Amino acid sequence: MKKKLPIGIDDFKTLIEDNYYFADKSLLIKEFINNSANVILIPRPRRFGKTLNMSMIKYFFDINAKEESRALFDKLNIEKDKEIMELQGTYPVIFITLKELKSDSFDGFLNKLRLVISKEFARHENIINNEKLNESDISYIKRVITCRASKEDLEFSIISLTELFFKYYNKKVILLIDEYDVPIQEAYMNGYHNEVIGFMRNLLGAALKGNLQVEKAMLTGILRVAKESIFSGLNNLEVDTIIRNKFSDKFGFLESDIDGILSYYEKDEMNKEKDMIKEWYNGYVFGNNIIYNPWSVLNYIDNYEEGFRPYWINSSENVLVKKILSNGNEEIKRELEELIENKTIEKVIDDNIVMGEIGGSSESVWSFLLMTGYLKAVKKENVEGVLHCTLEIPNKEVYIYFKNMILKWFDDSLSMLNYKNMLNALISGDIENFEYIFKRFVLNNLSYFDVSGKEPEKVYHAFVLGMLVSLSDSYEVKSNKESGLGRYDVMIIPKDASKYGIIIEFKKIDELSKESVEKAAKNALKQIEEKKYESELLERKIKNIIKLAIVFKNKDVEIIRGH
Repeated sequence: MKKKLPIGIDDFKTLIEDNYYFADKSLLIKEFINNSANVILIPRPRRFGKTLNMSMIKYFFDINAKEESRALFDKLNIEKDKEIMELQGTYPVIFITLKELKSDSFDGFLNKLRLVISKEFARHENIINNEKLNESDISYIKRVITCRASKEDLEFSIISLTELFFKYYNKKVILLIDEYDVPIQEAYMNGYHNEVIGFMRNLLGAALKGNLQVEKAMLTGILRVAKESIFSGLNNLEVDTIIRNKFSDKFGFLESDIDGILSYYEKDEMNKEKDMIKEWYNGYVFGNNIIYNPWSVLNYIDNYEEGFRPYWINSSENVLVKKILSNGNEEIKRELEELIENKTIEKVIDDNIVMGEIGGSSESVWSFLLMTGYLKAVKKENVEGVLHCTLEIPNKEVYIYFKNMILKWFDDSLSMLNYKNMLNALISGDIENFEYIFKRFVLNNLSYFDVSGKEPEKVYHAFVLGMLVSLSDSYEVKSNKESGLGRYDVMIIPKDASKYGIIIEFKKIDELSKESVEKAAKNALKQIEEKKYESELLERKIKNIIKLAIVFKNKDVEIIRGH
């Protein structure tokens, strides 16, 4: 009988004993223990196997399950390394996952953490009755296990557990903390970011900074939260993000993993579609390796009859990504246009993420999206210590996410029916109806994309993004490109030359300017004529050309059609 597909299985023992397929990443154990750093942080996108790998390390080293865990590694790659196998079952292990610590308040976060810490303490009942413990130790353990721990008790809970382990075993511990940044992201989304940052700095600082009871520690998460925010003063920390090469083949599927899976399940028909599998789920760049999304590949195999679908993207609400991009400035919207057109953008990347500053600059937004798996770096260049990356959308699955997110913007602010009616009116030449709906669109979106209502450029770029994803089947939409003697703002080029070609020139009038909207619109149309913007359309044999001037002044907008 074929092994089961391990969809959603993140416990290594369950995966092996219950006969699930395992893409062998066991050499991670060797790479971890041989690494010169005492503390290793490995950020990776969600659902790329972080928890499963941490669980594997736990079972390998756990001194309390030496004999029963030995069989889990039979016939795996790590078993061939006799020197490393000598370490199997020789360390006490603390394994804490913070991935469920999602709350809308700081108190809620603390309450959930009390449960997590209580369970980890209770898991080690053999040390609780240790005769080497004093009354203070026993009192502390009781408060933790009964979920009566104070905030200060919690801040020192991990280091206290390492000390209790050391007293019992007289041996240093392996410390594993999974998804350490989940509570930080939740706090950022819900307005208690500073409280959690202060707490996590104390919790992790106490556990990791100069803790002589820890042999090795590994932390995983999605982001590398800036050192000054969390890991201040921690000199023994090595961070291996996706732009670095260490551990780069241990999370996600390599090409060889895909070949092995398709061969094992004898999916000849899938082998014929391997190019499509690449187009949909491949393209992530971790260090020097090209990586497939494991979650999406496994779901595709499991649901083969349903065809290709965006499994990874649909496995989360992606609220933070939507918030960052919808609130992004004009530059971010313009660069998103480039990405949607399947082009690349050049950005300075900093893998230190300061949650409170995300969205404050274009660089911080694109750094965040790269680290979380929504972009890939096709080229990297280190210039005097500054990392310059060429970024693009990694695959079709993520492209669909961006497309749907943009359409959702319009659905939230205008309704999808009215949005489609607006575009249909535009491309059919019904400018009167287009103007009516567009003015409503502007009023709604000035509040949706720009709280101040003073940056209509954001609305313009949102409008262009909408056209890029909505009209791409029948039209080529160009934005701010050269044509004739100058540059136009938007050109809509039909693939069917009998349909309307459309040129739109946008103008913004400062609120203090005495220039009227009507005069600015006439000047915009004059510019279209003088710069001969229609030359590209004429070269493509398009004879029906609509020329529009759209002028913003605060929330007033005027649309005038040229001749």
